[in-house]
Amino acid sequence: MTHAPEPDEDALDLVSAPKPVHYAEQALLGALLLNPARLADTEPLIAQHFDSHTHAALFTAIRTLPPPDPADHAKDTAWLNTVLEHAHPHAPGLNASYLHHLIQFCPQPKHAAAYAQMIRADNARRILRGHAERLASTATDPGLPNPAAATLDKADDISRVLDTLSEQFAPHPGSLPRTALPADVPRQADEEDLDEERLLLATATAYPAEVQQMRWLTEADFLLPLHAALWQSITALVHRSDMVDPVTVLGEAQHRGLLTDSLTPKDLMALVSTPAGSPEYWGEEILKRALLARAQTVAARITAYTDDPANTPHQLITGSRRALADLNALRTRWNRATTPAPAPVGRPSTRAAQPPRATSPLLQPALPASRAHR
Repeated sequence: MTHAPEPDEDALDLVSAPKPVHYAEQALLGALLLNPARLADTEPLIAQHFDSHTHAALFTAIRTLPPPDPADHAKDTAWLNTVLEHAHPHAPGLNASYLHHLIQFCPQPKHAAAYAQMIRADNARRILRGHAERLASTATDPGLPNPAAATLDKADDISRVLDTLSEQFAPHPGSLPRTALPADVPRQADEEDLDEERLLLATATAYPAEVQQMRWLTEADFLLPLHAALWQSITALVHRSDMVDPVTVLGEAQHRGLLTDSLTPKDLMALVSTPAGSPEYWGEEILKRALLARAQTVAARITAYTDDPANTPHQLITGSRRALADLNALRTRWNRATTPAPAPVGRPSTRAAQPPRATSPLLQPALPASRAHR
């Protein structure tokens, strides 16, 4: 239903169908204008918690000016006029009629603390949503020199916000949100990404000793299910201390049922026979893409929680922390991958330098379509 503005609201920055917090702000300001002593009940509310700029300017004026004598305030509007004069430069649409409307609108001035709590809760929702948007934006920014580090920094910002909010809003029973979550953000697999996965498989086959140290990479990190299955084949050989070369990888793949009409033995051996660079380098690239994709999914989940008005602040906190836990699991593996380790004897580490990219058609057999992550 469209909101019909009050007679003197025309100049204010109201929108159609105001949210509940709009009425909480009106009720609180009405309580404070009627009884300024109620300001003590609003702590720790500040102007930045308000959704309406006009209401924030009015609250600032009320907090800034000395409170009037109760007896004088009951007889005249001198203090109200002073409040209006103080707030008007910051909110030109504000007028005396609106102040009187706020006073008449307030149901119970003694409920000022409850109104303030509603305002703070809505502000927590907006703050958390803003941080989720920044997390998603950072995870998809192609111009960042170190996107993984920047993305994890944004995730840390959310953790700190949640810690602060948890101190301000007490837990309560039934604190798990019931919001229907969106599907995981699909991972787009372009040919360059798939080529990196092929190069990992080839270099891992050529240098299996390095694969032993790459337990931080899992099949879930791959874009293509076939590549994930081949990675499992190679790591299985390595962890059994079996001999690893294109033929033995072929044998393991055969036992796992990976050979099809579109992936012949010749195709598979070609796929793992042209190494370039080091397994660690390509593994980190694959893990980085998985981490950024997970960050996008986490941001989408937190945004969904904040968009659901049924969620209380504590439900927002609980749901957001659970979402971040998924990203933190990948963070742990990322930290293991990027922590410098001694290079195997006889093979210098090429982790820091990007190797040349192989583009041979032999590395691009007809493969199944890519899958969405998670």
